[in-house]
Amino acid sequence: MGGALLVAGTTSDAGKSALVAGICRWLHRSGVSVAPFKAQNMSNNSVVTGDGGEIGRAQAMQAAACGLAPSVAFNPVLLKPGSDRSSQVVVHGRATGTVSARSYRDRKPELLDTVTATLAGLRERFDVVVCEGAGSPAEINLRPTDIANMGLAAAADLPVVVVGDIDRGGVLAHLLGTVAVLDPADQARIAGFVVNKFRGDPALLAPGLEQLRALTGRPTYGVVPWSERLWLDAEDSLSAVADGVLGRPAPPRGSQWLRVGVVRLPRISNATDAEALACEPGVAVRYVTEPSRLADVDLVVLPGSKATVPDLAWLRRTGLADAVVAHARAGLPVLGICGGFQMLGTRIEDPYGVEGGSADGLGLLDVEIAFDEQKHLGNPVGTALGQPVRGYEIHHGRVVRCGHPGLVGSAEGTEGGAEGADAGAVLGSHWHGLLENDGFRRALLERVAARAGRTGFVPSPDTDFAAERTAQLDLLGDLVEAHLDLDALRALIDTGAPAGLPTVEVALSGVTGPARPR
Repeated sequence: MGGALLVAGTTSDAGKSALVAGICRWLHRSGVSVAPFKAQNMSNNSVVTGDGGEIGRAQAMQAAACGLAPSVAFNPVLLKPGSDRSSQVVVHGRATGTVSARSYRDRKPELLDTVTATLAGLRERFDVVVCEGAGSPAEINLRPTDIANMGLAAAADLPVVVVGDIDRGGVLAHLLGTVAVLDPADQARIAGFVVNKFRGDPALLAPGLEQLRALTGRPTYGVVPWSERLWLDAEDSLSAVADGVLGRPAPPRGSQWLRVGVVRLPRISNATDAEALACEPGVAVRYVTEPSRLADVDLVVLPGSKATVPDLAWLRRTGLADAVVAHARAGLPVLGICGGFQMLGTRIEDPYGVEGGSADGLGLLDVEIAFDEQKHLGNPVGTALGQPVRGYEIHHGRVVRCGHPGLVGSAEGTEGGAEGADAGAVLGSHWHGLLENDGFRRALLERVAARAGRTGFVPSPDTDFAAERTAQLDLLGDLVEAHLDLDALRALIDTGAPAGLPTVEVALSGVTGPARPR
């Protein structure tokens, strides 16, 4: 059976996904057969695997770091929040119902069996499996039914490294506290720490890491520096870019910029669709949450949504619906993707209660949608704006009437009719990933510039989005190789957590005492 490691975090967005991808990239480039694994992911950013299943996008990114295609084995349980209190449960790529936080606990025992069996299967096939935790193991109220952090580590006998984000502040307290709140058996699995997103002089941090080791008896395997080049496929990136510019836009090739406003819906899904636009020189992409932010944009993007009808109601409450309609009525471009495409139509019917009710759309496209009970999943290919395209579909909605030419046509030699709608200024499709196709993206930007009167904007002829993603994976691998103790990390993967690690005890006064052997 192959070696394994669990990367846990002090918080969400501590850097677990990126660190797992970087470790995977380092091992893959070293000739090691390696796979990623996340037992349970909660995210509305997902992809479709080759066999038609659905997994978290972060695990697809980590698979790419390993040189692998996405597989449902890499993320056996995916929770897709549809509201603050309920989520759709996807097991081995297939939706299996909707649960509340409380009712989900009843499913945990069977799901623990599912994830441990899946992980065991991966360890039979690969030399190393690098696992990612979920949230933080310090959420001890969830420990009795945990299947993703210490519960998984105990069931599968995994060593654990805890990563903390120093850019947020308080990282030493986070790392110490994460260990201290765990029971002795769980503490014995935590072998050490990684500090992420460090800016400044490492010499100033060194005394703190020495004190952390004195208090916990555990080493820090490395300090990963901040890199502004890391922004693609970040699972929790929306919190950092709300009403801010996405990515690091390069100067325009011509004399003018194009400005893109992506509406940040409350239940936005596959927000990464907009990242390809942000890779283009001279294209400034901003997530927006209120109408004034759309006043000067050239293109409005309505992205996907896990709750299309409730998010459409939110658009109307906030005044964003009126702003989008006014933008389109002025002849300026609007692009709808999946749920955003459905919102642009005249009517959404929900006979099975998938969204909790039917609703009128924005009326910008002559399209009617009906929600099917079962989800549509696929990896289609076709042509759009005269360019070959591929994408992926994750939706309940189905077009029952369309009064426009399709945006996407069938690829040569394939079956199937037109998909989406192209009304000139307003266009939409159920396909995620369309913007990742370089030729289509350039053609779309040319249309946007023409309709917006940006005659000085020149589309870049050589932006390669796939290469941008690969370069970021290589950067993650470079950071791991340069800043982590690779020999110690490999020994941890091969032999597990060292025996005799101290237990950190907390006095009743709340003062943490020094570590002492159990």
